[in-house]
Amino acid sequence: MNPYRTSALHVSDKCPNCGKRTLVEDANSGEMTCGNCGYVVSERAVNQGPEWRSFGDEKGAQAIRVGAPTSITYRDMGLSTMIGRSNRDASGRSFASPMRSTMDRLRRWDNRAPAFGSKEKNLSVALRELDKMGDKLGVSQAVKERAAYIYRKALERGLLRGRSIIGISAASLYAAFRDTETPRTLKDIATVNNLDKKSIARDYRILLREMDLTMPVADAARNVTRIASKVGFSEKVARKAIEIVRMTEEREISAGKAPMGLAASSLYLAGVIEGEIKTQKEIAAAAGVTEVTVRNRYKGLRSDLGQALGLDAAAQTIAASQVRKVDRGGIEPPTLGP
Repeated sequence: MNPYRTSALHVSDKCPNCGKRTLVEDANSGEMTCGNCGYVVSERAVNQGPEWRSFGDEKGAQAIRVGAPTSITYRDMGLSTMIGRSNRDASGRSFASPMRSTMDRLRRWDNRAPAFGSKEKNLSVALRELDKMGDKLGVSQAVKERAAYIYRKALERGLLRGRSIIGISAASLYAAFRDTETPRTLKDIATVNNLDKKSIARDYRILLREMDLTMPVADAARNVTRIASKVGFSEKVARKAIEIVRMTEEREISAGKAPMGLAASSLYLAGVIEGEIKTQKEIAAAAGVTEVTVRNRYKGLRSDLGQALGLDAAAQTIAASQVRKVDRGGIEPPTLGP
């Protein structure tokens, strides 16, 4: 038997009237009748199968049971409806001329109604911008959801008055990056939006102050892999750099230092230890910091962690390899002495 029967019919497949095993199911009407005497055994049976039918070559492979899930990244949470443009009723018959004009008028008002107020229009523009920014930066849906939530709260509190929609959207996305500990910087957001980094930082501070947001401390180790892939370091160097960052946290050396600068200098020091030499200029450009920052952080790490990392024992070998690199390519070697 098919799975359309009720639980009571699983007990017996016999007709209660004549006792014959000739029960016939009708999936369209939801009835089960006896083929011998015509007795209706069950009616209004629940169809446990899918509600769609497939008439194509895919055999239902592309058909889905439900629509898209609700999401805060949509202005209407993804729960809106839309009037189709087929001009046909449920039976497939075409509308008459008066009904066709009525449906056209209803479609126009259906399109206008969702963004009728100023807040709805503002939210529609902002969420589209957030989606575009997220796609350009390659972030996950969870980050987009968090950014949309922060923007909606800012709109409710009236923080958009007199400020740019794109600016607050960018600040909300950066706040979502900080909240989810996603390794993206203000410079990355400013680049994809062609905005000033200082203006995004100002709007971000406004969000923190007015909405009482508390952000976790940025983890420098999360930026190591990203910088290493840009520069071309091996996995061995990246792991050594993460180890150096963890050592600075244990010894409380990282307090008050920018995470990106600390990650860049740790990579530079790890490259020196492992013999993979990259210039400070290359690492600084990949990290978005200055060469002076990398140089100063490197000197501090070398003086604080040099003995623990065994730099004194490897100094002679590394210095010799750096001299050979200078002869070949003119790369300025770092100083390994105290």
